Amino acid sequence: MAGRRGLAYAVLLCLAGAGLAVWATSATWESVEVVRQDPMPLLAEGRTGAQLLPWLSALALVGLAGGGAVLATRGRLRRVLGGLLALLGLTVAAGGVYGLVADFGGRVVWHWPALCLFGGLLVAAGGLLTALRGQRWPAMGARYERRSRRPVEPGGPIQGAGTADAWEALDRGEDPTVR
Repeated sequence: MAGRRGLAYAVLLCLAGAGLAVWATSATWESVEVVRQDPMPLLAEGRTGAQLLPWLSALALVGLAGGGAVLATRGRLRRVLGGLLALLGLTVAAGGVYGLVADFGGRVVWHWPALCLFGGLLVAAGGLLTALRGQRWPAMGARYERRSRRPVEPGGPIQGAGTADAWEALDRGEDPTVR
């Protein structure tokens, strides 16, 4: 998977996995029936994955941001980011496993922690793919980076002029950087 296809797969894996994990943590993982005094009926309360494991939804959101950051980085930085995303994905998957096996005191709805586990594994796969092959993928275009037409002197183009002079030149429609 060279070129744009590998980059697209890695970004989609990270974004889909992190999005799935965010969605799974916002759902009810555990339901508890609260017994109240006699005339009052039973009360069913539910807690979401984000309430049970608050760090889990935060890591899933970081995974979403990391999926976008894969596009904006290049070279070694992209490979380091891929390694961090792989670790992050494994941590999210571990949170899903913990949600499956932990005893929270109520009835656990198993499919939400399982989806969180699957989402974490998708993020880890995207991160691993980025760490292994990300250095060869294309980077964002440099056409948006400003290139200077001439080198700027160490003192800057406005030598001896204060900021008020520069603002006044702008008000007159002049470019204060050209003198």
